[in-house]
Formats: sequence, structure tokens, C-alpha cells
Amino acid sequence: MIFLLSILAMIIAVVVWRLAGNKVRQNYIAYRSMANGSLGAAVFFAVFALSQCFTQIPAGHVGVVDFFGVVSTQTLRSGINPVNPLAHVVKYSIQTQEHKETMQVLSREGLTIGLEVSALYRLNADSAASVYRTVAGGDYQTIILIPQFRSICRAVTASFQASALYSTERERLGLSIQEELAKTVAPRGVTIENTPIRNVALPIQLTEAIEQKQRADQESQRMEFILTKEKQEADRKRIEAKGIADFQSIVAAGISEQLLRWKGIEATEKIAHSPNTKIIIVGSGKDGLPIIMDTK
Repeated sequence: MIFLLSILAMIIAVVVWRLAGNKVRQNYIAYRSMANGSLGAAVFFAVFALSQCFTQIPAGHVGVVDFFGVVSTQTLRSGINPVNPLAHVVKYSIQTQEHKETMQVLSREGLTIGLEVSALYRLNADSAASVYRTVAGGDYQTIILIPQFRSICRAVTASFQASALYSTERERLGLSIQEELAKTVAPRGVTIENTPIRNVALPIQLTEAIEQKQRADQESQRMEFILTKEKQEADRKRIEAKGIADFQSIVAAGISEQLLRWKGIEATEKIAHSPNTKIIIVGSGKDGLPIIMDTK
């Protein structure tokens, strides 16, 4: 429509320029400015009409050409593209986009859980024309993606226990939502890249019960560690005592009365040869050993 209006305006400007030109040649100087203005207007509308033969597609987008209801299967890529000036070009983003949802869902036990989850998605470039033809207004986010995303989040969460979502199963929940959503919207030209779980809000009573159980498990593990350590210490002492007993048995077996008497004689000789003043009573000690008395 703009192209046709530009052509019509250009034709009118040319006609006015020709008429004004004739008046100028007849020495009507007053028409000279009109002729110049008409020529400038004609050039402007001609350039503007020519610009309608091209369209610029931004980076990360594709263009769908609609010529009076006939939609081209070939999409326009980013950059400047020649196009029918009478056609309508609809631009779609193929960049990664995020949709966030905060909802109340039910777990397997029927408990209400607050779920905050995002969907990272993008439109396939080759599917843009199909989306424009089959989705009302081309608004695939509102009509296809968001309703399916909400429904699948509720359905998948209902297969998980609430207590498992507190720690270990959160990542698996996000992966399950991604797989189910991808299978549903992929035939419509939408690619799901990820569905990260941003937060899971469990009921307060359940959260407190889980925390108490975790504290009890930690205390049980601590006591088990202490008992294991004490048992190891008892085993160590038992082995040490057995070693000492074995040593004493070996030493006791090697000591005889003759050995003790001989050691006593050696000790007596050493004392007798010492320079200290002493009195030695020979043969008066126990076992016949001399008695040595210090005179000091």
C-alpha cells in the first residue's frame, strides 16, 4: 500500500513538474519555483518507492513474506533482502528466549509445592513460515509454548515425592520437564534448550521434618564414627598389652637363680673396688653374698 501511494505521489509530482515547466517556457517566471519543487518531490517519491523493493532483517531474526495471503516457504535471512514491494514481511526472532513461571503444583503425596521454573527456547528458522500459517497471529509463545509448559510442569511434578525434591531429585525434575516439553513443541518448530528449576518451596512442616531427619542422620553417623574409633583404640590397647605380656614371658623364662647369683657377685666386685669407705661382711648376706655397709 505504501509503495502504491509513493508511485501515485511521484506521478502527480511529475505531472505538476511538466505543467509548471511549460509555464516557465512561456516566460511565466512565477511557475519556476513550482517546477523545481515538483521535480524534487518526484525524485523523493521515486527513491522512496524504490526503497520499498528491499527489506532489512535484523540479526537473529528471519522474515516471512506474505503476498496477499500467499505465504512463501522460503524465509528471509538477516541482512538486506529484495522483496516484492506489495508483499507484507513478518519478522520472527530465532534467538534464545526465556519464559519464567511461578506456580503451585502437587507432589505424589498430594502436597502443595511452590515451583519456580524457566524455559529457554527458540524458534527454528525453517519453521517460521509454518508457524505464521498455522498459529493465530503467529504468537506461538502464548498459544503453543506457555500452556504446554504449565501443563507439563504440573504433570511431571506429580510423579515426584516432595521430600525428594528437597535435595537429590531437583535436577532430574528439570530434565524430565525439558524432555516432555521438547517432545510436545518440537513438531511445531520450537526448540527447548533447557528448563532450569530456580526454586522449590516445600511446606514448612515438611521442611522442618526433613531437616530434623538430616540432623538425626548426621548425629547417628557421628556416633558411629566415635564407636568405630573407640573400638579401634581398644583393639590397639589389647594388642599392646599382649605384646607386653609376651615380652615379660620371654624375659621371665630366661632368668634363673644362677644368673641372679652371678649378677650379684659382679655387682659386689664393682662396689668393693670403688674408692668409697665401706665395711664388707663376707658371707653374711642372703644367698651367701657379702654385706657391704657404708661408713658414712
